[in-house]
Amino acid sequence: MEAVIVDSNRTMVGTSAVIESMSSAVNGKEVADVRFDPKAVVPELVPAVVKSEGVDAAVNGGGEEQKREIVLGRNIHTSSFSVTEPDADDDFTGDKEAYMASVLARYRKTLTDRTKYHLGYPYNLDFDYGALTQLQHFSINNLGDPFIESNYDVHSRQLEVGVLDWFARLWDIEKDEYWGYITNCGTEGNLHGILVGREVFPEGILYASKESHYSIFKAARMYRMECEKVGTLLTGEIDCADFKVKLLANKDKPAIINVNIDCGFSHDRFYIHCDGALFGLMMPFVKRTPKVTFNKPIGSVSVSGHKFVGCPMPCGVQLTRLEHINALSSNVEYLASRDATIMGSRNGHAPLFLWSWNQCYAQWLSSTVVFERPKDEEFVRKWQLACERNMAHVVVMPSVTVDKLDNFLDELVEARSIWYKDEDFKPPCLASDIGSKNCCFPQHRVIS
Repeated sequence: MEAVIVDSNRTMVGTSAVIESMSSAVNGKEVADVRFDPKAVVPELVPAVVKSEGVDAAVNGGGEEQKREIVLGRNIHTSSFSVTEPDADDDFTGDKEAYMASVLARYRKTLTDRTKYHLGYPYNLDFDYGALTQLQHFSINNLGDPFIESNYDVHSRQLEVGVLDWFARLWDIEKDEYWGYITNCGTEGNLHGILVGREVFPEGILYASKESHYSIFKAARMYRMECEKVGTLLTGEIDCADFKVKLLANKDKPAIINVNIDCGFSHDRFYIHCDGALFGLMMPFVKRTPKVTFNKPIGSVSVSGHKFVGCPMPCGVQLTRLEHINALSSNVEYLASRDATIMGSRNGHAPLFLWSWNQCYAQWLSSTVVFERPKDEEFVRKWQLACERNMAHVVVMPSVTVDKLDNFLDELVEARSIWYKDEDFKPPCLASDIGSKNCCFPQHRVIS
């Protein structure tokens, strides 16, 4: 048999008809055996801007290729809260408690402040799970298979399976046909989905869009899988022509199949993993969008639980067909359960939060707006913007209020008036990243 693992292309439509990928491609180069320096400066080439009407000389510094530096040290912790041991008379003086209270108060203030300027990453920070505080002092660990009781009885499997059943209904698969679990993050869902596919088809080739999340290529390295990167269009969509060429070139080996392309792969010769991440959970509630469903020949689906839903810890949901899970599972006497997950111990609190979530805010077609990368990296840092090449984007999650957007836009407009007050300097054109028809640069506007 031949294997195919498909990673769904995570694209998003911006408010100005811009479709931008959620993740960057990895370059696939081997890292030299050198000692890591956290303050090292890594050069990054800025992609050439599309040439048009003399703007490029101003943007690119006379047409020469610019280099942008990624200063890792900017994100290295420069301070810490030290761990101290109590003095012999601490019970009397109370110094230890006072120190802890002071540290936690300062930390809370930092979290409150940075939450005000959170715009670039797809996390919903608007949630209130006060009812669950009564369970915080329990060590809840969902060891082993969610559907098989282990000897460890302080767990939340009954809630975990309730959440999984809800997602099974959402994705059109019967209870007796699926298997899944609540993961520690979206990457774990991808690692598990691809591992299932690899175990079902050990000789399979992994095909993925070059815009896929970095965890897809991490999985390929971890599992020593042959991997084919498929090109994309300017919209971020997978290039079906390139996809077909790569499939047909390896027709006697594992391949990925797109439901819109028939390259002669029957259903018993491929495995499709859908990386839902953020929009995999939003799409079912938005009209005029494709539906993720096990009625189609997919093998597994994973989504993040801490993004659209909003959860105080990273988590996710992974579902696959029950018929596939035996390929990688094994019985563990120590647990009196089955091992079929990536991790051994699993966060038993995460199912509590996902189970408690009972609202849906998905009232938009997309939540990502793409614009030119700010010139000042401190501005990027302040607003926690995710940037790639000449692009930056804001992700409008339920926790992003109109006031926060107004404050951001006011600061952006004021900053741009300073960055580009010299007419010789212009903001970067995004035509090479998103296509000229989606770029708002004046030279790309169509005059009617």
